[in-house]
Amino acid sequence: MAQTRRKRRTKHRGTAAGNIETRGRTGRPPSAEEKKRLSREEARERRLNTPPTWKNALARAGIAAVLMFAFLLVAGPKQNRFVFAISFAVIAMALYVPAGYYFELFMYRRRMAKKASADKGPPK
Repeated sequence: MAQTRRKRRTKHRGTAAGNIETRGRTGRPPSAEEKKRLSREEARERRLNTPPTWKNALARAGIAAVLMFAFLLVAGPKQNRFVFAISFAVIAMALYVPAGYYFELFMYRRRMAKKASADKGPPK
């Protein structure tokens, strides 16, 4: 029995000027949900593959210190509440900046080592 469906003969189409036009995307376009999921995965990979910086550690520690200051301002001891909250927040920030940076550095190196071993594949 003869084949009823013909296959495409050429992938390129020439113009009168001699230029060759390639075909565009022939598959179905990704849906909005698929685009969103792919861009989210790419953003996550990009974020996880960037090495830690002192600037990011400082920003993260600053947010934590501000939250701690607000909490201690409300729930701290009755006398000298403001002085207690600000001094505790400054001390916390001084501890959080290097601790946060070195923790992120440890996690980054661990991810890169895991990625490198996955790229090599199992030994044969």
